[in-house]
Amino acid sequence: MNQGRIIFAQLMDHFPKYEFDKLVGQYRAEYHTRQFSCMDQFLAMAFAQLTGRESLRDIQMCLGALQSKLYHAGFRGRVTRSTLADANDRRPWQLWADLTLRLIATARRLYADEDFGVQIEHVAYALDSSVIDLCLSLFPWASFRKTKAGIKLHTLLDLRGNIPACIVITPALVHDVNLMDEICKEAGAIYIVDRGYLDFARLWRLKLRLAFFITRAKSNTRVRRVASRPVDKASGLICDQDVVLCVAASRRDWPEPLRRIVYVDQTTGHRYVFLTNHFELPALTVARLYKCRWQVELFFKWIKQHLRIKSFFGTGDNAVRTQIWIAIGVYVLVAILRKRLNLQPSLYSILQVLGLTLFEKMPIKAALSTIREEDFDSINIYDAPKQLDLFDL
Repeated sequence: MNQGRIIFAQLMDHFPKYEFDKLVGQYRAEYHTRQFSCMDQFLAMAFAQLTGRESLRDIQMCLGALQSKLYHAGFRGRVTRSTLADANDRRPWQLWADLTLRLIATARRLYADEDFGVQIEHVAYALDSSVIDLCLSLFPWASFRKTKAGIKLHTLLDLRGNIPACIVITPALVHDVNLMDEICKEAGAIYIVDRGYLDFARLWRLKLRLAFFITRAKSNTRVRRVASRPVDKASGLICDQDVVLCVAASRRDWPEPLRRIVYVDQTTGHRYVFLTNHFELPALTVARLYKCRWQVELFFKWIKQHLRIKSFFGTGDNAVRTQIWIAIGVYVLVAILRKRLNLQPSLYSILQVLGLTLFEKMPIKAALSTIREEDFDSINIYDAPKQLDLFDL
């Protein structure tokens, strides 16, 4: 790569410019626009994410100090606080959602062969949600409780590479189980969900699409055993059974037998009761797959700690959604860069270095070459589940 180019421009080499231009035309996002293009808006918001800017004034001042380098980074219009605020408020957030989904599709292809700790032939997804808290006085449109506002980020995470396969942003009042109707059901895939998604009618529709699920039983889930399989109790397994639902309404929603696995974690001593419609996987593999659901929790914690999605540059619904979608798009773009350049440091390390060297004229690999191997974030999440370790399984 040309050593005379700044790192920001090298990062944008992996941006899908042709597809982005088509989306801009599709949404007429630059209609009546004179100077400040959608590309300028993305670059300014990406700069804010990568360097940790806190406000629109902060973005304007920092980019103003780098005026001589902005053209080489791809900027063509002048970035001012009012212009960026208007763009975030008025340009449709659907443009940035579609752009991020295209970046996600590229990243999933690159990370399709990643190992996530369990050897299975199926594609495995973890579905969960996280609430992003907002100030009720500033965001009254996102009213959640009497003294609280918020929006909810629903994510279907592909466990191979920890890339979000589907993201839906809703008001915080929307219950998690409703997203079972929104996600695309993929035949042969395994969907790992917690007890909040235990709705047998929706799970039955998932089964009709030839997909599988793994979830935990609620304390009031009543079942009757019809068959049992032998288990190795030294591994923590207590039983592996075929069961039918006892409650008439539940049995009407799910008329067929289910598989019930009881497992005790030998480290913590916690007892787990799993329900699944997959009868071929080994029982211990089912327990290990559910443990991998923690990856989606790590994803939420990671983006909240390292991306700017907790303090917002605008107070309108469109501005908030725009900032969230661009933040996730930047996250995925850096993940694409990491895979295509075969970079060894963790995603966190890459983001930290990019934040300091974004306008330096040097190859990205050279900027990252000073990171020692012992500095890489190589902690195993299964040994330390509270560590935020993505892309290094």
